[in-house]
Order: sequence, then C-alpha cells, then structure tokens
Amino acid sequence: MTQSPTTPLSADSPHGLAAVEREIAHACKEARRDRASVTLIAVSKTFAADAILPIIGAGQRVFGENRVQEAKGKWPELIQVNPGLKLHLIGPLQSNKAKEAVALFDAIHSVDRTSICEALAKEIKNQQKHPDLFVQINTGEEPQKAGVAPQDADSFIAACRDKYGLPISGLMCIPPVDQAPAPHFALCAKIAARNGLKNLSMGMSADFAVAIQMGATHVRVGSAIFGTRTAVHA
Repeated sequence: MTQSPTTPLSADSPHGLAAVEREIAHACKEARRDRASVTLIAVSKTFAADAILPIIGAGQRVFGENRVQEAKGKWPELIQVNPGLKLHLIGPLQSNKAKEAVALFDAIHSVDRTSICEALAKEIKNQQKHPDLFVQINTGEEPQKAGVAPQDADSFIAACRDKYGLPISGLMCIPPVDQAPAPHFALCAKIAARNGLKNLSMGMSADFAVAIQMGATHVRVGSAIFGTRTAVHA
C-alpha cells in the first residue's frame, strides 16, 4: 500500500489534532522513522459533520468509522465536498454490510472470519473496487472481542490470499485494556513480518506513541483529537 502523503497542518489546527501530530512526530523521531511512514486515522465515530469539518479544514485527510450505517449517513456528502479524503472501517463488519463497505471505504481493518472473506471477495469482484484489507488479530484472545487468534493467524492469512484471492495489506490489533500494550503490538508485528505484511494498524489515543515505537504504520486516534464522545450518532 502506498502511504497517504502527510498534509501539513494549518496554523489554526484544532488543539487536539495539533497535539497528536506533535506526539506522532516525536515518536517517529525517537524510533528513527520518517513521519510519512505513519498514517494518522482520525476516528470520527459518533461525531457529526460539524465536528469533523474543522479537522478536515486543518489538513487531516484520513478518517475512521466503526459502523457502516453511521458512515453512510454522513461521509458521502463530506467526501463530495472535500475530494481526496480517505475513509477506513475500523469496527466489526457484518457480511450483509460488505457491499456498502466496499463501496464506501478505502480500507477495512476488521477481516476476521471466512464469511467476511467470502462476502468481500464477491463485492470486490462485482464492484471492481479494491480497499486495503487488514486482518484483525485478537492478541489477547479475549472472548468478547473479534479477531483471529494468534495461533490461527498464519493459516487464516493464507486462506485469505489463496482461497479467496484477497490481497491482505496488513494486520490490526486492539490490546486488552488491562494489560501493557507493547507485548501485544510486538506479537502483531511478528505475525505480520513472517507473513510478508508491511502494514500494522496499532495504537489508539492512549498508546499510539508506543505503537509507533513497535512499528505501527497506521494509528487510530479519536478522543485525543475530537474530545469526549457522545452517544449521538450522525
């Protein structure tokens, strides 16, 4: 995958976005990495267009949503008026939403079961649209979380490629909230390396600097940019 170019932020960038950008730049410097090697995904779930527009105006171009229906309700118009935006699905995907997901999203971070593979393969073929696909790894093997168990990751990635013809771009993980994230990021990076995958979607508001140190190419940051979330969906 070609990384999205980093757009310089304007002088009047919203405080949260500017602070996140500074921290990403610092983490990249500490890790001796180029800032352009990390894509910031601004997670805009539950926020309406009026909260997103100032972030777009400041130069942010990549956004993440958890739900297909919510994204469908607010992003087509935003993308129409702001060409060049990229939209990532970072939440669970249901098979019956695959058609809409392939049509709307530039990347899907939650490939984790065969039914999703089948649905995505069908829609990619029908629509001739090829979103970047990330396999979600359940590094903590938490029963309440989606994702492929680490011990099943190699065979699942192979099936995605060989059986379903899905070009997997990378891996995604969400460490358990009560554990140090670094070992989980390291495990995800190890699985990616042995499967020849360069992209790692790791790190959120509380731990994205650690994720960058561990090789993250995509960080998913919401509350540190947008502030406290509400229960209201756009």
